[in-house]
This record gives sequence, structure tokens and C-alpha cells, in this order.
Amino acid sequence: MGLKNKVQLIAYVDRFGAGTLRDLDSLLTRELQGLFGGIHLLPFFYAFDGVDTGFDPIDHLRVDERLGNWDDVRAISRHTNVVADLIVNHISSSSPQFQDYMIGGDESEHAELFVSYDRVFPGGATSKDILSIYRPRPQLPFSIKTLKDGSKRLLWTTFTSEQIDIDLETARGRRYLKNILKKFAVSGVSVVRLDAIGYAVKRRGTNCFMLPETFELIRDISDQAHKFGIEVLVEIHSHYSKQIEIARVSDWVYDFALPPLILHSLFAGSSRAIKKWLSICPGNSVTVLDTHDGIGITDVAADAQDPSLGGLLSPTESARLVETIHLNSNGSSRSATGDGKLNLDSYQVNCTYFDALGGIENDYLIARLIQLFAPGIPQVYYVGLLAGENDMTEFRRTGSGRDVNRRNFDLSEIRQDLKKPVVSKLLDVIRFRNSHPAFDGKFVLRDSLEKELILRRENAQHWAELHVDLASKEFTVSCSGDGASKVVHRLSGSRNVTAA
Repeated sequence: MGLKNKVQLIAYVDRFGAGTLRDLDSLLTRELQGLFGGIHLLPFFYAFDGVDTGFDPIDHLRVDERLGNWDDVRAISRHTNVVADLIVNHISSSSPQFQDYMIGGDESEHAELFVSYDRVFPGGATSKDILSIYRPRPQLPFSIKTLKDGSKRLLWTTFTSEQIDIDLETARGRRYLKNILKKFAVSGVSVVRLDAIGYAVKRRGTNCFMLPETFELIRDISDQAHKFGIEVLVEIHSHYSKQIEIARVSDWVYDFALPPLILHSLFAGSSRAIKKWLSICPGNSVTVLDTHDGIGITDVAADAQDPSLGGLLSPTESARLVETIHLNSNGSSRSATGDGKLNLDSYQVNCTYFDALGGIENDYLIARLIQLFAPGIPQVYYVGLLAGENDMTEFRRTGSGRDVNRRNFDLSEIRQDLKKPVVSKLLDVIRFRNSHPAFDGKFVLRDSLEKELILRRENAQHWAELHVDLASKEFTVSCSGDGASKVVHRLSGSRNVTAA
């Protein structure tokens, strides 16, 4: 069973509630009962609190005992679809496989699992070869590792020196992924998110990112997952044309262009850019506003490798977008974003979506409504569900910019925040999105003025329509029901957000 056409939740097990899978299960069936058709459990593998918050698994086949076990995952899957991360690009340097390699070197049974510099560049590389590699972070994608016998190896480490890249083109690499898929299948996981798949294939003379061979790899993994009854969701931050291309070979693809485009529309009072995207975006999208990472800018910008491929926003518009986020967050996002921040992805702004909108509740509801009406299935991040603000205390404690949007909520805080007016209204529109039959039909982008946005969903005689005035920030939601149309929500008179 794949994704249900219902709103999805995405959360860290240890940061949302009392801290275990059983506690999260209880939250889903009590306080959040009936709100979500599925949940993406952010990495719960051993160890969930590594250098990259679980995206550097020591053992991908093992649930961290502090969170629970596979039976707990299966218990959630009995009433809610479960999405789990398949971390395809790398494994922890503390993993048994890599530790065996450190002892045995080239004689280790796991030697071919890891991507060495020499394997991609036999005989060496030119400076052009190295500089052309697409980088998600400032450092070079290599680390020197000293084996037990004192010999050194230069290995590919795309993200950090503790995350060792896997060679998925070897029999060992394919077997590694197959074993994870098998474990997921018997444990009730219905969808896997391919994390960092864009970096998984390396070729000399290329930028080593989203190559033709990468699309073949996505097809191969999808075919394997389908044999286990699992669907595939691809996670890539790149030029918007890549999202369209990925959608043709994958079950699902993230719509990472939507979050910055909604912000731009509200800041600039213009629907031009978002209309262009909504007219061409894939229908098999998982839509988001906020995620466990930052707000992506590269997804609406010109292609970093081929500037002739223009973006959905101009460089000036992108710069204004980023600056307005910083102003709206009173500078907290600026403090948490930049080359000096740990776990930085150079293409993202670290900020909660609520703070990016200056904490204006009306604008936040407009943003969520656009997400819920857009093509695809909406996913709501746990911090965004509670209209969370930037957690500067946690950022100062860890030095990691992403932690401004990875707050820990205990159960009492969740119960309290669910009563906030803006959250209560958000819950109402989530229930509306889940229950109205119009959302099982087609998406229609209505003709409108530049300062208007009209989105419609139609299914036989059923319909629902969102009308947003981007100048006044007034909006209405109307829909069919009981044989006549009715207004579901109307808010107006909010303070306008002015672009920098």
C-alpha cells in the first residue's frame, strides 16, 4: 500500500512527544487522531543521534533501542502508512562494514562497498575534474582514512568525513540495499524516501550529480522496492526541470519549488512565478512547506551547472526572498544560515516557515491552503504543524543551523500548542483536505490577475476552490456540499509583508 491521498505528517520520533515509537503511536491515535493518512518517521535507526541526526546510520537494519523496535514500527503501520528513509548514498564510519574495512583493507569482504578516489579517478584527476563536482557543502567530497596497518585511503565522503559513500553499482552495494528493503517490507513500511540519491553515481568528467545513470539507478531501486510492495519517493534539491524528469521514473517526487514560490508570492504580491510552476509541476508530488532541512532556494533558481537553464525566480527575486526571510525572522535565520554553520547545505535557508512569514497567522494559513490545494499529496512537518518558531537556544547549544527548525516538543507542549488559534484553524483545513471528495479529482489553475491566485479541485459534481488576494491577503475557501456551495473559511485584514 502506497501513500494515501490524505495529509501526511513528518517527524523525528525523539523530538515529538515522549520520545519513543510507542509514544508517537499513542499521539497519532489520541491527540492527532484522524488528522494524518501517513507518517514519515525520520531516521529511527541505530544510531538516531549521530553526526547527521540519523542520516548516518551505523546499522540501517536495526531500530535504535532507545526509540523502540521493529514491532513498534509495524504497530503504527496497522493504522497509518509509514514512510522511512532509505539512505542510499552513505553509511556511518562507525558501521561494522566500514570498521571491518579499516582492519582488512582491500582484503575485507566489504571493500567494494565503499567508493574510493582511485575507483572514480584511476591514475589521478585534473583540477577541472575535481572543481566540476557538484557540492552540497563547502568542503571537497573526499576524506583520508588510515587503516589498521597504517596505510591510507582516500575515500569519497559527499557530506561529512563520518559519512562514507557507498558504491551502489557493485554486488555488495545492491545486496546492502536489498536487505534494507526486505526488512522494511516485513515491518510495515509502505514507502521509502531515497535520501541523497542524486549524489550516488560518480563518473569522471561529469559533475557527479543527477547523471543519466542516476535515473537508471532510481528505476532499478524502484523495481526492487516494488517487488516488496513498497513505493519510492525521491528527494532531490536541484533545478525544477530535474523534478519533472524524476517524476517520470519514480512513484513520487518532492515539490521543493513550492515553498519558496509561496513565500515569494506573499512577499511580492505576485502570482506570476507560482502560476508558471503550478501549470507544469508533476501531479505525483509530495508537497511541503517546511522540512527537517532548510527552505530550498536552488529549487527555484537557475541551474548551478548550466546557467542557461533559467529559474522560476530571477537572481534578484531570489535574493529579495532570502533577505525578506531574514528580516521577518528578526535576523535569526541569518544567524543560522551561512558558510560557518554546521550541517550547512549551501542552497538552503535555515528557518521555520512560520518565522519566515514573520509570525503572521493569516499569511501562514494562506501558505498552508495553497499547499493543500496544489497538485500532489501534502506533507506537514511537526514543527510547522504547531506553527513553531526558530529555536535559537538549541542552535546556540549545537552550532548547527538546521537545529533552529528541529525543536523538541514534549507532550504537554504539544497539547498546549494544539490549542493555539492558528494551529486549530490549520487542523480544520487539514480535516477539510482529507474529507472533501473534490481532492480525489483533478487540479485546475484558474485564470486570474497577477495579484490573485485561484486554485480549484474537481471530482465529478464535487468541487473546492481557494481564492487568494495577494495584495490584501484576504482569502476564501468555497466548496460544494449539501447541493450548494458554501464558504468554509474567510480571513482578512492582515498586515502585509513587504519585500526587501
